[in-house]
Amino acid sequence: MSVVPTALSLGRPAMRAARAGLARGRIELRQTFTNAQDLWNYLLPAVLLLVVLFFMRNATVPGTSFSLGSRTMPSALGMNIAFGGLVTMAMALSVDREDGTLLRAKAIPNGMVGYLIGKITLVAGMGLFSFAMQLIPGLLLLDGLSLSGTSNWLTLIWVVLLGMVATMPIGAIFGSLVTNPRNMGMVMLPLMALIATSGIFYPITNFPVWLQWIAQVFPIYWLGLGMRSAMLPDDLAAVEIGESWRHLETVGVLGVWAIIGLVIAPIVLRRMARRESGSRMAERREKAMQRIN
Repeated sequence: MSVVPTALSLGRPAMRAARAGLARGRIELRQTFTNAQDLWNYLLPAVLLLVVLFFMRNATVPGTSFSLGSRTMPSALGMNIAFGGLVTMAMALSVDREDGTLLRAKAIPNGMVGYLIGKITLVAGMGLFSFAMQLIPGLLLLDGLSLSGTSNWLTLIWVVLLGMVATMPIGAIFGSLVTNPRNMGMVMLPLMALIATSGIFYPITNFPVWLQWIAQVFPIYWLGLGMRSAMLPDDLAAVEIGESWRHLETVGVLGVWAIIGLVIAPIVLRRMARRESGSRMAERREKAMQRIN
């Protein structure tokens, strides 16, 4: 009779931490959605993207009469899901590590559980909001894009959700390894190279074969492909590798990245949290002040 209460009592602290994390994430989302500067940071990329795609409207996908701008729109949406999961999560963790937020979370029982759930809630909410701000105007302004069928919406939903699961843990790993937010170039430069070679702005089939194989190892290509399969006409699959949307391969590659991230991220985060101390934080802060002076 004592086993059940014991199990329940062991689970209650973690559940309380999870609820606190969700509440924290909602509060941070409310703050960012009521901050004029944050809203501008969401609006500006959406406007810039639509302007670029508008000027690309008369260019066509090689071998077709379909607008290259319309073809690029879903690819860019997939890229932004990857960018949010990788860079936003990494930046959030590195900033919180420097200002002591992680150290305070570590000092609370199950505080790291609540912190991570809150951060996941925040990054996912920000990503979905940014996604909607680009998706809705894109559907209205660009010809050839459609989400008219149930299957299109289902594809869009599973690609977005699986993409977030595949990228946010990897972003958390990057954030744990980057000790200073000013060193985010270590993440950004390789990411920019992957974006340039992943068929986001131009069909990947026009790249050298060896470059195609490299791009297919990483999530960015598959997120772009998944978005294109949801929003573009079926005959546009002819310009993809294998002349197919390759849904099974998309699930497989994103699933492998999700498993890798979910297995490794907790290990890396625990080690990072164990190394955190007041003296380390003070040392980082002193170095930052020296750079400013």
